[in-house]
Amino acid sequence: MSQYPPPPPGGTPPPPPGGPGPQGYPGQGYPGSVPREDPGKTMGLVGLILAIVIPLVGLIVSIIARGKSKAAGFKNTLATVGIIIGAVFLLGQIIGGIVMGVSLGGIAAKCAELGPGTHVVGGVTYTCN
Repeated sequence: MSQYPPPPPGGTPPPPPGGPGPQGYPGQGYPGSVPREDPGKTMGLVGLILAIVIPLVGLIVSIIARGKSKAAGFKNTLATVGIIIGAVFLLGQIIGGIVMGVSLGGIAAKCAELGPGTHVVGGVTYTCN
C-alpha cells in the first residue's frame, strides 16, 4: 500500500513528499523534473548585450548561458544570438586590429625613411617625431 493518496479523478499527480517545492508548485521535488523558468535566460540577455560592447566576454557568457539552458531542457535564443553576434564582432575586431597594425607599420616605415619633421609626399602629409 502506498503512503500517498490516490490521484484525484482529473489525473493530477500527488504532491511530492514533504509538500510542494520552494516555488509552491508540484513537481519541484521530483528527480528529473523540469524547472518552470530557464536558468540561463538572464545570463543569455547579459551575454547578448556584452557581445555588442565587449565581444570576447559576451561570446563566453553567451556560451555558458546556452549550456545552462540546454542542460535544463530549454532553448535559449538570446544566448544563441549572443554567440553569433559575439563571434562576428570578435572577428571584426581581429580584422580591424590587423588592418590598423599594418597601416601603422607602413606609416612607421615611411617615417623611418623620411626622418624627423613634417614631410609632404604625393599630397600626403607625414609628421614624424
